[in-house]
Amino acid sequence: MAGVEKRSFDSPDESRTPDKTRADVVHMGGAAAARLTLQPGWSWAECVQPVVGGDSCQLHHLGILQAGTMRIIHEDGTTLDIGPGEPYVIKPGHNAEVVGDEAVVGFEFQAEAAEQYARPG
Repeated sequence: MAGVEKRSFDSPDESRTPDKTRADVVHMGGAAAARLTLQPGWSWAECVQPVVGGDSCQLHHLGILQAGTMRIIHEDGTTLDIGPGEPYVIKPGHNAEVVGDEAVVGFEFQAEAAEQYARPG
């Protein structure tokens, strides 16, 4: 394996497309990363929960938003809006929704979240 590797999310290894959701996943160097595109009106409860089940998202997310605004509602009572250029960590036990009329584009770098997001359970 080369000491440097690059990939394009425009040619992903896998794409998942639940309602109003697109998760493009690339594998490299034994890791995975994902580009998430979430359309206006998207929420985890309405678009992803029917695919994966459970009462809330149980993934640990590490990423950054490129566009749009996403609201996180955590079961610990924390509510937080994340916007473009803002890195984030979201612990398991949350719901999320797109705020406004602009699609959210974000990048996930926590390998388990990239591999499992919107994968049927």
